[in-house]
Amino acid sequence: MLHLLRRLGFYVLTAWAAVTVNFFIPHLMPGDPVQNLIARQQGKSSPQAVEALRAQLGLTGDRSLWTDYLHYWGQLFHGNLGLSTSFFPASVSSVLSAALPWTVALVGVSTIVSFVAGTIVGIVVAWRRGSWLDGVLPVATFFQAVPYFFFALLVLILLGSDLGAFPISGGSDPGVDIGLNGPFVGSVLYHGFLPMVTIVISSIAGWILGMRNMMVTTMDEDYVLVAQAKGLPTHRVIGYAARNAILPSVSSFSLSLSFVVSGALLTEIVFSYPGIGFQLLQAVQAEDFPLLQGIFLVITFAVLAANLFADVVYALLDPRTRQEA
Repeated sequence: MLHLLRRLGFYVLTAWAAVTVNFFIPHLMPGDPVQNLIARQQGKSSPQAVEALRAQLGLTGDRSLWTDYLHYWGQLFHGNLGLSTSFFPASVSSVLSAALPWTVALVGVSTIVSFVAGTIVGIVVAWRRGSWLDGVLPVATFFQAVPYFFFALLVLILLGSDLGAFPISGGSDPGVDIGLNGPFVGSVLYHGFLPMVTIVISSIAGWILGMRNMMVTTMDEDYVLVAQAKGLPTHRVIGYAARNAILPSVSSFSLSLSFVVSGALLTEIVFSYPGIGFQLLQAVQAEDFPLLQGIFLVITFAVLAANLFADVVYALLDPRTRQEA
């Protein structure tokens, strides 16, 4: 418990630093989001309208930087992330709430599938090392070395453009009623199949190689050899070895989950998938500072929450962590 409290204090301090940096960076960046918004609307606005728009976006220059900083914290505590200039007059919260479910569903499911499948395959390959299963390693190494965006483009061209078997853009069919109904769920699965396959195949190789190497090392430990000498069932011996070999993968998996909300940026761009990664690209291109701040905050808190979750799981799996604390 003391160990977790220390880690929690560290994460609270990290969150404060991240929010502070997130506030100051847009203030140091060049460009005027109000002028960009007016230019996109292709219209002329009076000085009074421009000042009113600045006040609505919280960009008035009559307050000191310290006052803006305190005001920013106050807005955060009330759940107000401001208005998006690229989706004006929509709020940042509404933009994020519309894009976040797409990313969590796609990248989250893909990450879990690749981790579970890669871990199981790595355990089996390590246990049967020296057999024909070792042929999985060169294939996994090849897919791990293939550039992420290149594989996505290859899948899109072959299965989407040439064969026409799957859609090449969007998250669902236009005109389908959004909700937990058969047509919408089927449309989402149909549009998300190619991006999911791309993410799983590109990431599963790392889980296979990492788990296989750790299992090979763990299987030479004395307690595994003693368990085999006692004649314990194979599945129990594998369970003992896998429980210790999986510890490094738990940390890596937590980091992978933390970046689920940031989306697979290149995959979402290639497939024009309406997730957080695609919104981040649009926000950068439009100099939408409030939306950028909101996206960075969501990513930051997701990373901190996932690391805290990893610490809890690590303490449950490894008693040495609790003893050292």
